[in-house]
Amino acid sequence: MIRDMIETIDGFALKQPDFPVYDILGKTYSYAQLKSDSDSLASYIDSLALAAKSPILVFGGQEYEMLATFVGATKSGHAYIPVDQHSALDRIEAIVAIAQPSLVISVGDFPLELSDVEVIDLAQLHSIFEKKSSYSLTHPVKGDDNYYIIFTSGTTGQPKGVQISHDNLLSFTNWMIGQETFSVPERPQMLAQPPYSFDLSVMYWAPTLAMGGTLYALPKEIIGDFKKLFTTIASLPIQVWTSTPSFADMALLSDTFSEEHLPKLTHFYFDGEELTVKTAKKLRQRFPHARIVNAYGPTEATVALSAVAITDDMLEKYKRLPIGYPKPDSPTFIVDDEGEVVANGQQGEIIVTGPAVSKGYLNNPEKTAEAFFTFKGQPAYHTGDLGQMTDEGLLLYGGRKDFQIKFNGYRIELEDVAQNLLKSRYVESAVAVPRYNKDHKVQNLLAYIVLKAGVREQFERDLDVTKAIKEDLKEIMMDYMMPSKFLYKDELPMTPNGKIDIKRLISEVNRS
Repeated sequence: MIRDMIETIDGFALKQPDFPVYDILGKTYSYAQLKSDSDSLASYIDSLALAAKSPILVFGGQEYEMLATFVGATKSGHAYIPVDQHSALDRIEAIVAIAQPSLVISVGDFPLELSDVEVIDLAQLHSIFEKKSSYSLTHPVKGDDNYYIIFTSGTTGQPKGVQISHDNLLSFTNWMIGQETFSVPERPQMLAQPPYSFDLSVMYWAPTLAMGGTLYALPKEIIGDFKKLFTTIASLPIQVWTSTPSFADMALLSDTFSEEHLPKLTHFYFDGEELTVKTAKKLRQRFPHARIVNAYGPTEATVALSAVAITDDMLEKYKRLPIGYPKPDSPTFIVDDEGEVVANGQQGEIIVTGPAVSKGYLNNPEKTAEAFFTFKGQPAYHTGDLGQMTDEGLLLYGGRKDFQIKFNGYRIELEDVAQNLLKSRYVESAVAVPRYNKDHKVQNLLAYIVLKAGVREQFERDLDVTKAIKEDLKEIMMDYMMPSKFLYKDELPMTPNGKIDIKRLISEVNRS
């Protein structure tokens, strides 16, 4: 068990100064270097006299400098907001407007001009590291102080900043490193693929840093090139693979993704979307001796609230794999529409309680009040997911309660997609609909579109209209939110209340 994340990381700089903490395509950085660089940055941040505990936005990809900046920020008492450099411009603008960061540290090329906030670029950051300033931990992030803030999507198109405290982080980390379910190896050698703006990343960096291991970063440009991706993966001496099931599906396209070619790879941790029986069986065939862990949880409850090691019996018994046994310190309940706990075996909404539950959304009291509450004397969160509990205390997943889906590891709200589609000059009304495969996994997103008057006459084919809409939205919508198929209608079905009948469309799309 660890009692302080920052002190633990610094402790390894004394115990194993030359041991690699970060490896990015063969370039390594040691624990001693991480301490030196984060100390220098913390000292510089202190010299700026920023408002106490104000958040710092950190912009970039999988670079080592991202990790060093996270540690430096928390040493100086500031939470960090990781923002991926591939984010759409309007999303970055929205995060800046909502979070009101006191400082931006840009490892990548920051696309905004900010008049009232200092922006430190990569060259400046390197010069700060080179000063080798010593630092004493007099006011680091502690207790209920925010450790990091991760922005998810919002139903109105506005992202929501989930505040995760140091205590929240410790609850999650100590569960991971202390539970037999995960059986995290000593000094784990972990794949670092999910972007830091995705809280699945905490599932690799937190246990690795807590146990003095090494992170093997996989930049996005490598992921986009299958040949490079497969060659790179085959060369990594990783023990632990943390990703969405979708990324594992991509890796499974290569014959070299197997125990024979990756004998050190013994652990798979999945979260972020549903792990299907199909994917788990493929992995079992390729890695017959590996531990496959299926975890579940929303960002608001600090990465995951339950986990289970998948057995051969589960692969044969269940059509949808169990999502785990809840954390011992996080009582999890299934409740009906009135908020009453239902009997085991009955379906209802999954709510989670305990010390890993976030204090709420940054600068958004309205949305916080809707989702967070107190239950049985503990802080609690409405997951919006349906599920049931077995008599053995195993959680079974039953899908989304509302119209929020998980697609390729990203949490997407269908209203958010529709709101963005409406920003095209060609679109009069729109709705996004998920199509599920037989494994109950979102296969793709479809868009039902009613065009504005006169638009059809401007284009020869529907394909040309689709290209024009996508061109309109390329700076507005994240790639993962863009529907793969556009269907054009003269009108959309409506409910008696005058709203688009999305349930009817989902039913039509998924009719077998």
